[in-house]
Amino acid sequence: MKVLITGGTGFIGSHLVENMVQKGHQVRCLIRKTSDLKWLKNLPIEVTYGDCIDKSSLAEAVKSVDMVFHLAGLTKALKEEDYYEVNAFGTKNLLQACLTYNPKIQKFIYLSSQAASGPCQNGKKKSEEDPCEPVSPYGKSKRMGEQFLLDHVKDIHITIIRPCAVYGPREKDIYAYFKYISKGIKPLFLGGKQRISLIYVKDIIDGIFLASEANIESGEIFFLSDGEEYELREIGDIISETMGINTLSIPVPKSFLWGIAYLSEFFSKITRRPPLINRGKINELIQIDWLCDITKAKTKLGFNPKIKLSEGVRLTLEWYKKEKWL
Repeated sequence: MKVLITGGTGFIGSHLVENMVQKGHQVRCLIRKTSDLKWLKNLPIEVTYGDCIDKSSLAEAVKSVDMVFHLAGLTKALKEEDYYEVNAFGTKNLLQACLTYNPKIQKFIYLSSQAASGPCQNGKKKSEEDPCEPVSPYGKSKRMGEQFLLDHVKDIHITIIRPCAVYGPREKDIYAYFKYISKGIKPLFLGGKQRISLIYVKDIIDGIFLASEANIESGEIFFLSDGEEYELREIGDIISETMGINTLSIPVPKSFLWGIAYLSEFFSKITRRPPLINRGKINELIQIDWLCDITKAKTKLGFNPKIKLSEGVRLTLEWYKKEKWL
């Protein structure tokens, strides 16, 4: 099978490229000329240079492929409009290219986000049937991307994957939490009682692959996590225990978080670089519950996550040390 993968140079995308190559598939990657190819070196892949926001670059990318895995997206942006341009309209552009130049494609698999659905309400895990209430520009743009695809479920086979927070080798956001703990500091938002779902990168790749092979209707949406729920305090304890480090718990008040976001956005305007954290991300961080229900993925995809948090943290920490990130 010949597949197109967007976002192949990123954290999850590079793992998917490796997995598809190992399974013997022909892999074509849509890559921007400015992207760093370090995770794809020496892999037998075809590279097509282009960008989802550049419609003219997408025709050759989608021709002759059997399946599209759309993982490209923007998680940090200089301005709010950029999220919509890339995550929403970039998705629409890629879909339109498929409809125009390869309408018989077998499947279009879109890696969305739990952020597109929004946080839990009333302490219950979020399911695919629950209303979407994103609380950040990022989440709203990912939801808009979903809607563009769902408008065409009769024209092309669409599958949408909504992962929770993903961690593992090559990941850079949750890595910041590892870095704080390595210095003996355990930041706690909302008193450490915030509950979240997590998934190790290998399990998310397994889930994406299962979705590509499953005999399911067009337009299906699936949450993916390791099936557990964790308090932030518990996550910090597992990481510090794995590191063998005693940590000091530091409560982080909401006012401090908002202050950091405003400062980051201010300096971003000066440096012309996306802020490390913005108000949209803070609005996600202060939600009490980010839990998702994976019953549907287990039932319809046969999804069975294998990596528990303690093992995933150990594997991730080993990689960070090997690469001298920690």
